[in-house]
Amino acid sequence: MEQVLLDIELPGIKLFKKGKVRNVFDLGDSLLLVASDRISAFDSVMPNGIPDKGAILTQISLFWFDFTKNIIKNHIIESDADKFPAELRPFKAKLNKRSVIGHKAELIPVECVVRGYLSGSGWKEYQRSQSICGIKLPAGLQESAKLPEPIFTPTTKAEQGHDLNITFDEVVDLVGQETAEILKEKTIKLYQSCTDHADKKGIIIADTKFEFGFYNGEIIIIDEMLTPDSSRFWPKDKYKIGRSQPSYDKQFVRDYLESIKWNKEPPAPELPEEVVKKTREKYMEAYTKLTGKQKL
Repeated sequence: MEQVLLDIELPGIKLFKKGKVRNVFDLGDSLLLVASDRISAFDSVMPNGIPDKGAILTQISLFWFDFTKNIIKNHIIESDADKFPAELRPFKAKLNKRSVIGHKAELIPVECVVRGYLSGSGWKEYQRSQSICGIKLPAGLQESAKLPEPIFTPTTKAEQGHDLNITFDEVVDLVGQETAEILKEKTIKLYQSCTDHADKKGIIIADTKFEFGFYNGEIIIIDEMLTPDSSRFWPKDKYKIGRSQPSYDKQFVRDYLESIKWNKEPPAPELPEEVVKKTREKYMEAYTKLTGKQKL
């Protein structure tokens, strides 16, 4: 397949929103979500993309949406470009494998993060306060340690810049007690079910984030799900406590950017061919391990 689509323009189709990775188009009573091959790190989009990344992310998400449909309904209406509405047919080559049509849900303004291991910003916060998002954790934990049980560590959903960690009580203030309880319960249940599957396939899902919305008065899961962009995927056979882990996600890109001492201010530097190639291999390996499919 091997193609790079950095920007997806569909003349005549109304753009609803352009994110760091996805372009979302307004189809009236539904949305078309198209995953580009853009890759972001440290809140900046790199000038060059990762071949097929959008297709890989979309196909991983579709696998998980199907896998978890008994836990929670999702936003997917159609994912087969051959069955898209007539006005999208001229764009089939662009949309194939990397796009879905989803319900127009009312977005719940909370990033629902769940952690099973101590890593990233959670590890930094633990070192400062022995807690994450107000949840007290045992003393003496090392980096990448498995937590006694998965914890719900939500963040704000920032339009610009970094999301900020918030406590469960702050989620209640934002969305109400009942909605907050459902978000927490579904987030942890989804994580437990999916990490059990990934573990059998040789992947540790250290943490991930979900987005939810209201559709027809019910909470459904939207956007993407358990991709290398929204999660930390670690190879189980290389896991070692007390250090950062090799990963299947974009940590490889972050590590490269740290190694060249980039100041994390735009414009972002171009990624070397070797970093691009290796990143695609990591994304593809995660897809193959999780889904059991060799090809997109």
